[in-house]
Amino acid sequence: MDWTLELIVVPTADIDRAKRFYLDQAGFELLVDVNPGGRFRVVQLTPRGSACAIALMLKEESAGTLEGLHLAVPDIEAARAELVGRGAEVSDFFHFPDGQQTPGLDPERRSYGSFFSFADPDGNGWLVQEVKRPAKAG
Repeated sequence: MDWTLELIVVPTADIDRAKRFYLDQAGFELLVDVNPGGRFRVVQLTPRGSACAIALMLKEESAGTLEGLHLAVPDIEAARAELVGRGAEVSDFFHFPDGQQTPGLDPERRSYGSFFSFADPDGNGWLVQEVKRPAKAG
């Protein structure tokens, strides 16, 4: 039996502000926005190409507490340039030789070796990592 991760809840103090960030700056796609302006609202977005979505949840007391969500991309330099071009604030590249965070790309450009980070307006933290996967047959 397959078990798939479908949804991660991202706490926010302002759903509209978070929605704009994820659409306009992070480049996510809107799946659903049910009951805009209502008391209970469901906003789900997904990174392009991902089977797992995020749901923005109004939780002021825990907004900004989510850390370490990873997005995998095949070309980390292009991904960073895209986010910068959309106006997102992102870190410089870094990698972890010998377990220590070090500036720059992994010199060998190994999968899972190079990173940069960004945060949404609430401070929820994301890591982007380079993962080179074999091309799918078809």
